[in-house]
Amino acid sequence: MAFRDGPFENLKVPLAWTAAVVAVVAMAGAALLLVSDRTTPDGGSSYGAARGAAASVTGPVSGVFAAPVRWVGAVTDYIGGYFFAVSENRRLKAEVAELEPWRDQAIALKNVNARYEAMLGLRTEPAVPMVTARAISDARGPFNRAKLVDVGASKGVRIGNPVINEHGLIGRVTGVTGGVSRMVLLTDVASRTPVLVDRTDARALLTGDGSDNPRLEFVRGVGSVQAGDRILSSGDGGGLPRGIPIGVAAKGIDGSWRVKLFSDRGAIDYVRVLLFQDFGQLIDPNALNAPPLAGLTTAPPPNAEQAGAIGDAAARRQAAAEAQAARARAAAAAPPTATTPMPQARPTQTRPVQPRPAAEAPAATVSPQPTAAQAPEGAT
Repeated sequence: MAFRDGPFENLKVPLAWTAAVVAVVAMAGAALLLVSDRTTPDGGSSYGAARGAAASVTGPVSGVFAAPVRWVGAVTDYIGGYFFAVSENRRLKAEVAELEPWRDQAIALKNVNARYEAMLGLRTEPAVPMVTARAISDARGPFNRAKLVDVGASKGVRIGNPVINEHGLIGRVTGVTGGVSRMVLLTDVASRTPVLVDRTDARALLTGDGSDNPRLEFVRGVGSVQAGDRILSSGDGGGLPRGIPIGVAAKGIDGSWRVKLFSDRGAIDYVRVLLFQDFGQLIDPNALNAPPLAGLTTAPPPNAEQAGAIGDAAARRQAAAEAQAARARAAAAAPPTATTPMPQARPTQTRPVQPRPAAEAPAATVSPQPTAAQAPEGAT
C-alpha cells in the first residue's frame, strides 16, 4: 500500500515547521548527551564506545563525500592555470632574465673565493711570511715567460722571492718597483731551480727552455728518477724553502726527463709571494745565543742515589786538585840543581901550515882534514 493511500494522505505539514522541529529535537538530544556524560575512573568518557563506533561508521562515508570536492578543486586549478599560462610565462621569463646576471656574478665570486680559500690554506714549514698578489700582465714568447704582479717593495717584496699559487711553485721575482714586481716563470730560459725527487731524495736542476715542461738536468744517481715521481724544491743554495711542490717527472719525446708543472692545472691569476731571503730569517738569534745549560735551572732535584754520585765526583775532583797543588808546592821548595853549561861551538880559524924540516917530514904527505867538531858551520 502506497503512502498516499494511507490515513495520512491529506496531511500537509509546512517544511519550515518540520526543519524547526528537527533542529529542536537535535539540540535537545545534544544537551541530553552533554548532561548525561560522565568521566570514567580511567579518565575516559562514558560515551567513548559510542563515539568510536560513530566515527568508524561515518569516516569512510565522509571520505567518499569529500572526494568529489577535491576533484572539483583540482579541475578548477587546472582550468585556471591553463587560461593564465601566458601571463605566468611572461612573468617567469622576466624574472629569469633579471636573475641571470646575478647567477653569473655568483658563479664568478664562488670560483674566486674557492681560490682564495685554497691560497689562504697554504702553509710552509717553517712558517714564512707571505703577501697575496694578482697577475696584471703576461709576457709570453718563444723564450720569454714572465708576468707582472701588483705588489712591490712597499709590501716587502724583494728580488729572489719565490712565487706560488694554490697548486705549487710558479717562479721567482726578478725585478721590483714600488708597487709592481716582475716574476720569471719556471718555463723561462733564464730559470734555474734546485730540486729534489721526493721518492729517492736525489738532487737535480730544473732548467726552463721555453716549453711548457722544463727539463730535469744533472740528476744525481742512476735510476733515481721514475715516471710519476713528485718533484719538490730542495732548498739548496738558500734561495728557496725546502719542500715546495713543483710537478711530476715524465719522460720527454727526446728521451730527457721533464717535469709536468702543478701550476699548469689552472690559470695563474692570483699568487702568493713568499717574503723569503735566506734561512737565517727562520731562526731566532736569541735561541742560538742562549746559554747551553739554561734549561737545567728548572730540572727536578736529584734523588739520593744521584746526589751521592754527584758528591763522590766532587770529592774526587777536590782530592785531585789538592794533590796537584801539593806537587806544585814541593817542586817550588826543592833546591835548584846545578847544571853543566853546554860548550858553545867556536868558529874554526884557518891557520897557515908551517913547513917542517926534511928529516922530520913523513914519507907521504897527507892533506889535513878538518874534523867534525872543527868543521865550520854550513860546510858540506
